[in-house]
Amino acid sequence: MFPRPSLIVRGVAAIALAATAGIATPASSGARDKAFFEKVAGQWKGPGEIVAGKYKGTKFTCDLTGEPALGKDAGIKLDGFCRVGVFKQPMSAMITQKGGSYTGKFLDGADGKGLDVVSGNVANDKVVVGINRKKLNGAMIARLQNAETMNITISVKVEETMVPVIGVSLNRQMDNIAVGSIK
Repeated sequence: MFPRPSLIVRGVAAIALAATAGIATPASSGARDKAFFEKVAGQWKGPGEIVAGKYKGTKFTCDLTGEPALGKDAGIKLDGFCRVGVFKQPMSAMITQKGGSYTGKFLDGADGKGLDVVSGNVANDKVVVGINRKKLNGAMIARLQNAETMNITISVKVEETMVPVIGVSLNRQMDNIAVGSIK
């Protein structure tokens, strides 16, 4: 069994790093959404922190790889891990387009120990995704600051107010391949 901070970070990191989910509005937005998911595909790594609640101040790091959905539909598949101290938790997420909306699961979904994607929207370099787990409702906002940096905020609804609880800053990981000429 994993300690509670690890379970929280596992779910949060999966949401945070699934920064590539959204609900398409009209059909014409499908190409725009697919382009966004392709832009955020790749390997991302960086620190995060729980900024509110019982585990406020808990720091973690995540290393995730995203692959865009195959075919004409928008979406992404994420795999990797997040680490809190010496605890390393596997991460996974699958977000897929379904009609004019998106559905998906982080880890094993709300029926297990994860979360469900229940709504969302892609606009320019930002995605906002509605998340749900039993009585918990919230949102994840992922914004591409530039081609190499993505900032993620996860908030939960407390009464009528959205309260930020997790922040993550990810950097794109590039291969350091030497390129030269052949003589």
